[in-house]
Amino acid sequence: MSTHTGLFAPLQLERGLGLSNRLAVAPMTRVSATADGRATAQMADYYAAYAAGGFGLVITEGIYTDKAHAQGYLFQPGLADDAQRDAWRTVVDRVHAHGGRIIAQLMHAGALSQGNPHRATTQGPSAVLPKGQQMTFYRGTGPYRMPEAMSEEDISVAVAGFAQAARRAQEAGFDGVEIHGANGYLLDQFLTTYTNARNDRYGGSLDNRLRLTLDVIQAVRASTARHFVVGVRSSQGKVNDFTHKWEGGEADAAQIYRALGAQPIDYLHTTEFEAWRPAFGAQGPSLAALARRHVRVPVLANGSLHDPIQAGGMISRKEADFVSLGRGALTHADWPARLRAGQALEAFDRGLLAPIADLANAARHRGKLQFA
Repeated sequence: MSTHTGLFAPLQLERGLGLSNRLAVAPMTRVSATADGRATAQMADYYAAYAAGGFGLVITEGIYTDKAHAQGYLFQPGLADDAQRDAWRTVVDRVHAHGGRIIAQLMHAGALSQGNPHRATTQGPSAVLPKGQQMTFYRGTGPYRMPEAMSEEDISVAVAGFAQAARRAQEAGFDGVEIHGANGYLLDQFLTTYTNARNDRYGGSLDNRLRLTLDVIQAVRASTARHFVVGVRSSQGKVNDFTHKWEGGEADAAQIYRALGAQPIDYLHTTEFEAWRPAFGAQGPSLAALARRHVRVPVLANGSLHDPIQAGGMISRKEADFVSLGRGALTHADWPARLRAGQALEAFDRGLLAPIADLANAARHRGKLQFA
């Protein structure tokens, strides 16, 4: 227990949001909303179970932000209208009833959209065909579609969608929002050289490629109250390009994180396949450690941290201030309580995500309601 006692220390985020421990549920796509993007009773059970199981913070799956090109997956939840906002209130209330905090992750899929009933086309920074194939466990088939290059008017629509979704999240009672700038989705597409061939103020230099993320942060901050938490998620790898690394290595990381750290954000969420590994090459600091060097706000680390020794090590070595779990949380909604009680932690069962990574499949796979 002594190797990971730091995981149970309280943490105070900016703007007065207190967390009971350093353990968060990572955002995980569950494609279990209604067809029109409303959260369901089963989703309320799912998220409430994490708070009941001892996680201090729950971060939702990616929530689409507008009814233009933001939606990435069929049955993805949204915050693009007031009915979707109202449906989230039950989820939020259930998490709060167990003493947890809950943050809505706001996501625009961009060129990686594979299920959007609002538009027949996709958009991205440039007309560049995405790598890889659509994800079958999110109901996709075949290659991605060629996206349309976004005009500056299209960019303005996307920025406004983030701001309006953040306002609705606040109205629904969420404790904050996390801007999804990672994993190959729209903001990351603008940052990445091979998906961004623009020659305007959103393309070319690293500062220009990061501009959209900064615009979104500013718009979200302006649309919400001063006490409302705003975080940002950052990664190198993508859902369709797992091994991608920033071309400039540590120099790029320093420039990116200094720019993000100068913004009015309250935490930074880094994700890698294994959070503790060097970000570049065989040696050197992890991505979380690099972020922590250059931002003034707490850093949340994600990536194979279902191993308590690795999770605790990130905290004890001061590479991160708190950690988020994906596979570990899916395996045990009460992972923190089990760890504290010295109970066994089982290995992740991939059958929970196959053939479809939704809550109904997980319930069938386990032969019972997963999070009742």
